[in-house]
Amino acid sequence: MRGHEHSTNANELSGTVHGFVVQAGSVHGGIHVSGAGAREEVPPPWQLPPSVRITDRADELRALEAHRDRATEDGHPTLAAVSGLGGVGKTAVALAWLHTLRPHFPGGQLYADLGAQAPDGPADPGEVVARFLRALGVPSAQVPPALGERVALYRSLTAGRRLVVLLDDAATAAQVRPLLPAGRCVTAVTSRRRMPGLSLDGGHVIHLEPLSDDAAIELLDATLADGRVAAQPDEARALVVLCAGLPLAVRIAGARLAARPRQRITAMVRALSEEHERLEALAIEGDHDVRAALDLSYRGLPPTAARLYRLLGLHPGREFGAPVARTLLGEDGVEALDVLHDANLLVDVAEASGGERYRFHDLVRLHAAALAAQDESGDERAVALLRVGHHYLANAGRAEEVIEPGRASLEREFGRGVEPESIAEEDIGPVDGQTAADAALDWLERELPNLMAVVRHARRMGAPELAWQVTDALWPLFPRRGRYREWAEAHREGLRAAEEEGNGEATCRMLTSGALGKLETGDHAEGLAMFERAAASFQERGDALGHARTLNYRGLAHQRLGQRDRAADYFARAAAELPALGDLRAGALARFNLADIALAQGRYEIAAVEAEAARLTLEAAGDPYNAAR
Repeated sequence: MRGHEHSTNANELSGTVHGFVVQAGSVHGGIHVSGAGAREEVPPPWQLPPSVRITDRADELRALEAHRDRATEDGHPTLAAVSGLGGVGKTAVALAWLHTLRPHFPGGQLYADLGAQAPDGPADPGEVVARFLRALGVPSAQVPPALGERVALYRSLTAGRRLVVLLDDAATAAQVRPLLPAGRCVTAVTSRRRMPGLSLDGGHVIHLEPLSDDAAIELLDATLADGRVAAQPDEARALVVLCAGLPLAVRIAGARLAARPRQRITAMVRALSEEHERLEALAIEGDHDVRAALDLSYRGLPPTAARLYRLLGLHPGREFGAPVARTLLGEDGVEALDVLHDANLLVDVAEASGGERYRFHDLVRLHAAALAAQDESGDERAVALLRVGHHYLANAGRAEEVIEPGRASLEREFGRGVEPESIAEEDIGPVDGQTAADAALDWLERELPNLMAVVRHARRMGAPELAWQVTDALWPLFPRRGRYREWAEAHREGLRAAEEEGNGEATCRMLTSGALGKLETGDHAEGLAMFERAAASFQERGDALGHARTLNYRGLAHQRLGQRDRAADYFARAAAELPALGDLRAGALARFNLADIALAQGRYEIAAVEAEAARLTLEAAGDPYNAAR
């Protein structure tokens, strides 16, 4: 090419480089490199829970490793499923296998509980993929909204990595497929179902049967570790027979005996024999003994811990932190958490989530809920549910205030039997150099499953207004973290509750903020229709300010529909009316939107004037997020 014969430039590279390299002869001005390759390198995720002792699973482990060897030889990813009934040790076997692979898979470990037995149904694959993408270094704001796009990005990121994935408690093969990585990765799936469909994807399915009596005795002996099994062999065999070979039951029975070193195994056998028919809710043959073991653990609890156990069985989500216990039973509730954890009735998930956090094993949760229905009155259950619902509402409101201090929130009232001072505060403060707003957003995102559960079950809680109140408090999270599915669902539930209640203000808020979600997901026509409904409602109610705010929203919808002139007209009206009605912030946002229109039309000076005026107003109003647009 012309000029290259006399060039004195030479491209050279030395040393170790991670990521992209940009080489150029002469550079004038700034350089901005964007795209997936520009992300900062993040350490590999190591998300697998710790492994636990297993017995009599050598054949299954050999089968899993043999399948991996075959897949590796064929150049295929490894997919294995471990199925069996609840409590049989599926996750323990999968973890025992995957942990041995760590030296061969330096790309990391991903883990997801797919929640086949969750109260709100199985986990959404799109949300799980989004969580995996964030673990692999994709910022929340760059996670695509559509499932197909998320899966494509996930497979692109895993194609060149050697990592292992554990998909725990899967509901169906269809739920699993979007979560399978590319490349020569290893994926293990656990499920109560046999998952024959995964064979179509090259998967190898093994089914775990309950332990043999001899293996269960070995597990009991390892749990006790005090010689009682050898000294009382007949009693030990009778005990594991009552446990039906389920490792969960054996471990719980062993833990109770270990706490009473002078008690003979016969006492445990006698107690289980009397109560073996109490696990009726699962209706699976052989599981009655698990219920008996759980009942025995429950009967050994002090009264406060026993009551907390029952009340936590009503919790709408799968996980909860210590402040929930404080809201339910005060400081005594926090102390009772330790008792429940020590009794092996709660699983500590703090290591994975980074906070003081617990969850029930699915069988234990059902047991606790059944006891709540049995021992708590209807009014007591209703008050407990209200306390939990308002706990999440109040703390979401605190987070909202940190993120958007100038936002006009809907009025929120506490339900009957719930005193504001009884609501414990969650720790939403910053750590490791975070801003307060980022920390509050992280808390909302971490608690989103619980907050959404409150929205879904507001009627069951006896407080349908919680649906729109919690949805309103969640508003700052949805656009900032791209939580599009929850955005749509929450506003759908919130709108229904507000309309049934006849609350015009809440109805209009659900319409407008829900319509903004429609715009973000590309449903511009539906978003415009919702804005028009809100405008008509504001006008009918004589709410001039509310109607003026819809001018800006309707302008956004027309802008997304490509109707710039109509959009500019709405923005101009909003920019004129809103400051006169006292809403300087919304008026500034309208001017920002006018600047966007002017910029698209090539009227750069006008765009600069409008944008600068809007920025100054927003900074004065304490809205740095929008001021930085």
